[in-house]
Amino acid sequence: MSIAKVSEITSSSTKSFDDAIEKGIKRASKTIRGIQGAWIQDQKLVINDGKIIEYRVNMKISFVLD
Repeated sequence: MSIAKVSEITSSSTKSFDDAIEKGIKRASKTIRGIQGAWIQDQKLVINDGKIIEYRVNMKISFVLD
């Protein structure tokens, strides 16, 4: 039997939402073992003078406990 846990993380990028997701998963993988999946809960843009300056994502990652 496996037990899974869900953690919520926020990540950002100046390039794209996809880049923010990849950065978040890569960083989470440094301290969390057994990541099984991710659910993108929310996306947000930071805009300054009519230009997008940052892409942010809130995601929930699931992982199996040892």
